[in-house]
Amino acid sequence: MTVKLHHLKPAEGAKTSKKRVARGDRGRGGKTAGRGTKGSGARGNVPAGFEGGQMPMVRRQPKRPGFTNPNKVEYAVINVARLEEAFEAGDEVTSDVLRARGLVKKKRPVKILGHGEITKALTVDVDAITATAREKITEAGGSVA
Repeated sequence: MTVKLHHLKPAEGAKTSKKRVARGDRGRGGKTAGRGTKGSGARGNVPAGFEGGQMPMVRRQPKRPGFTNPNKVEYAVINVARLEEAFEAGDEVTSDVLRARGLVKKKRPVKILGHGEITKALTVDVDAITATAREKITEAGGSVA
Protein backbone atom coordinates (compact mmCIF):
# COMPACT_ATOMS: atom_id res chain seq x y z
CA MET A 1 0.00 0.00 0.00
CA THR A 2 1.35 3.42 -0.87
CA VAL A 3 1.19 6.25 1.65
CA LYS A 4 -0.84 9.19 0.46
CA LEU A 5 -1.32 12.67 1.87
CA HIS A 6 -4.73 11.88 3.36
CA HIS A 7 -3.22 8.95 5.30
CA LEU A 8 -0.89 11.20 7.32
CA LYS A 9 -1.84 12.38 10.80
CA PRO A 10 0.12 13.92 13.69
CA ALA A 11 1.78 11.72 16.32
CA GLU A 12 -0.22 10.80 19.42
CA GLY A 13 -0.14 13.71 21.92
CA ALA A 14 1.34 16.20 19.45
CA LYS A 15 -1.87 18.18 19.08
CA THR A 16 -3.51 19.53 22.24
CA SER A 17 -6.58 21.69 22.42
CA LYS A 18 -6.13 25.34 23.40
CA LYS A 19 -6.67 26.12 27.09
CA ARG A 20 -9.78 28.26 27.51
CA VAL A 21 -9.18 30.62 30.44
CA ALA A 22 -11.53 32.90 32.37
CA ARG A 23 -14.65 30.78 31.91
CA GLY A 24 -16.17 30.95 35.39
CA ASP A 25 -14.82 30.80 38.92
CA ARG A 26 -14.94 27.00 39.39
CA GLY A 27 -12.50 25.79 36.76
CA ARG A 28 -8.69 25.86 36.90
CA GLY A 29 -8.49 28.83 34.52
CA GLY A 30 -11.27 30.87 36.08
CA LYS A 31 -11.58 34.20 37.87
CA THR A 32 -8.12 35.84 37.51
CA ALA A 33 -7.06 33.24 34.89
CA GLY A 34 -3.59 32.69 36.34
CA ARG A 35 -2.68 36.39 36.38
CA GLY A 36 -2.81 36.99 40.11
CA THR A 37 -4.74 39.84 41.68
CA LYS A 38 -4.52 43.41 40.40
CA GLY A 39 -1.42 45.18 39.13
CA SER A 40 -0.07 45.80 35.65
CA GLY A 41 0.58 42.10 35.04
CA ALA A 42 -3.11 41.34 35.55
CA ARG A 43 -4.21 44.16 33.26
CA GLY A 44 -2.00 43.20 30.34
CA ASN A 45 -0.01 46.41 29.98
CA VAL A 46 3.44 45.77 31.48
CA PRO A 47 5.65 48.67 30.31
CA ALA A 48 8.42 47.87 27.84
CA GLY A 49 11.70 47.54 29.71
CA PHE A 50 10.03 46.81 33.07
CA GLU A 51 12.21 44.38 35.02
CA GLY A 52 9.99 43.46 37.94
CA GLY A 53 10.86 46.45 40.09
CA GLN A 54 14.66 46.20 39.98
CA MET A 55 16.62 49.10 38.53
CA PRO A 56 16.07 48.89 34.74
CA MET A 57 19.05 48.28 32.52
CA VAL A 58 18.64 51.61 30.75
CA ARG A 59 19.08 53.34 34.13
CA ARG A 60 21.99 51.10 35.20
CA GLN A 61 24.06 52.13 32.19
CA PRO A 62 26.83 54.75 32.55
CA LYS A 63 25.47 58.25 32.46
CA ARG A 64 27.74 59.59 29.73
CA PRO A 65 26.56 59.27 26.10
CA GLY A 66 28.22 57.09 23.52
CA PHE A 67 30.68 54.25 24.04
CA THR A 68 34.40 53.55 23.72
CA ASN A 69 35.39 51.37 20.80
CA PRO A 70 37.91 48.79 22.12
CA ASN A 71 39.39 48.34 18.63
CA LYS A 72 40.10 52.02 18.01
CA VAL A 73 43.78 52.79 17.35
CA GLU A 74 44.97 55.88 19.22
CA TYR A 75 47.89 57.50 17.38
CA ALA A 76 50.57 59.79 18.71
CA VAL A 77 50.43 62.55 16.08
CA ILE A 78 53.03 64.99 14.80
CA ASN A 79 52.84 67.58 12.03
CA VAL A 80 55.29 68.03 9.16
CA ALA A 81 56.08 71.53 10.47
CA ARG A 82 57.59 69.91 13.59
CA LEU A 83 59.67 67.59 11.41
CA GLU A 84 60.98 70.67 9.56
CA GLU A 85 62.16 72.19 12.85
CA ALA A 86 63.61 69.05 14.44
CA PHE A 87 65.44 67.29 11.59
CA GLU A 88 68.19 68.10 9.10
CA ALA A 89 67.97 67.29 5.37
CA GLY A 90 68.65 63.63 4.66
CA ASP A 91 67.74 62.41 8.17
CA GLU A 92 65.70 59.29 8.70
CA VAL A 93 62.47 59.74 10.68
CA THR A 94 61.16 56.68 12.54
CA SER A 95 58.90 56.16 15.53
CA ASP A 96 61.88 55.33 17.76
CA VAL A 97 63.81 58.45 16.70
CA LEU A 98 60.76 60.65 17.37
CA ARG A 99 60.38 59.15 20.86
CA ALA A 100 64.10 59.47 21.60
CA ARG A 101 64.05 63.18 20.69
CA GLY A 102 60.93 63.76 22.81
CA LEU A 103 58.75 64.81 19.86
CA VAL A 104 56.29 62.01 20.59
CA LYS A 105 55.56 61.33 24.24
CA LYS A 106 53.36 58.25 24.44
CA LYS A 107 54.18 54.68 23.48
CA ARG A 108 51.61 54.55 20.69
CA PRO A 109 51.73 54.12 16.92
CA VAL A 110 52.94 57.34 15.28
CA LYS A 111 50.99 59.21 12.60
CA ILE A 112 52.27 62.20 10.64
CA LEU A 113 49.77 64.91 9.74
CA GLY A 114 50.12 67.44 6.91
CA HIS A 115 49.80 70.74 8.82
CA GLY A 116 52.58 73.21 8.00
CA GLU A 117 55.29 73.29 5.36
CA ILE A 118 58.42 71.19 4.86
CA THR A 119 61.43 71.97 2.65
CA LYS A 120 63.94 69.30 3.75
CA ALA A 121 64.26 65.91 2.10
CA LEU A 122 63.55 63.36 4.83
CA THR A 123 63.19 59.58 4.78
CA VAL A 124 60.05 58.83 6.76
CA ASP A 125 59.11 55.39 8.11
CA VAL A 126 56.27 55.55 10.66
CA ASP A 127 53.07 53.63 11.37
CA ALA A 128 50.65 55.94 9.51
CA ILE A 129 50.76 59.09 7.39
CA THR A 130 48.06 61.26 5.88
CA ALA A 131 47.83 61.83 2.13
CA THR A 132 48.61 65.54 2.59
CA ALA A 133 51.73 64.82 4.62
CA ARG A 134 52.90 62.18 2.11
CA GLU A 135 52.45 64.66 -0.73
CA LYS A 136 54.39 67.45 1.05
CA ILE A 137 57.30 65.15 1.99
CA THR A 138 57.68 63.77 -1.54
CA GLU A 139 57.46 67.28 -3.05
CA ALA A 140 60.33 68.35 -0.78
CA GLY A 141 62.44 65.51 -2.22
CA GLY A 142 61.95 63.05 0.62
CA SER A 143 60.58 59.54 0.61
CA VAL A 144 57.91 57.72 2.57
CA ALA A 145 58.26 54.00 3.34
